[in-house]
This record gives sequence, C-alpha cells and structure tokens, in this order.
Amino acid sequence: MKETLIIPNPNDPDAAILELDELWSFVFKKINKVWIWIALCRKTRQVVARAIGDRSEKTCRELWNNIPDEYRKGHCFSDFWDAYQAVIPEDQLTQVGKETGETAHVERWNCTLRQRLARFVRKTLSFSKSTVMHTICLDLFLHRYNLDRAILLG
Repeated sequence: MKETLIIPNPNDPDAAILELDELWSFVFKKINKVWIWIALCRKTRQVVARAIGDRSEKTCRELWNNIPDEYRKGHCFSDFWDAYQAVIPEDQLTQVGKETGETAHVERWNCTLRQRLARFVRKTLSFSKSTVMHTICLDLFLHRYNLDRAILLG
C-alpha cells in the first residue's frame, strides 16, 4: 500500500491525524464474522493501514503495527472500543462518539466500501467463499482507492 500513499509533511501537525474504525463482514456464512480495521488519514482521506481479523486487542495491535512510522507519530481519533485504549499510547488517542464528527471520514469510507463492493454489504447475495479472496478484494479496492486519492491530490 505504501507506493500510493502521500507521506505527511513533518512540519504540518495536521498531516498525520488518523481516524480509526472497524467494520464487520463475513466469509461464506454470517456466523463467520471478519472484522476489517481501518486507519484513515484525515487530511488526504487515504487508508494508511488495515488489519483483518476478529474484534480483539490482537487485531488492533496488528493495525497499529501496520501504520507507517510517519503516521504513527500523529494523533488518532477512534470510537470507545477498549482495544484502542489498550494498544495506542494515551497521549496519541482521543476516543469520541459519532456525534462529534471526529470519525466522520472513516465512517463515510466504510459506507463507500459497502456501496462499491457487494461482498462487504451486511445483507447480500454476494459474499466471499474464502478469507484469502476476501482479503485480496479488499486490498485491490484499497490500492485503487488510494491511487485515485493520490492522483486527485497530486
């Protein structure tokens, strides 16, 4: 994913503000829940990292470790899910409700993903039959989405 990311300017304190969120999908059957964790740069609207797994602290830590160093120095906004508080340093995390609008961009991105790829809609006839294909489809979407954002901002 790094090849399409716009690296933040270290002199711009707002360039590395991230919005974090997770959304659920499923593979083959609805009982096989898969959680997609996203870190979105507020300034560029690019997805800088993702993790796929369950809704545990372990997957949150994977997301945090996947965030490039240039962005990991910035501030993060998330919902009140406990895993964020356990993984992200206290001075870099602000947990907020949806009514504040601080996570509006990542919430909107979740809707964009569900709108453009039927396999991520909650009630659908389209679904992934394997976690590998689920991941590949997500990564292809992320690559194209970030590339479009880079061209738009470039």
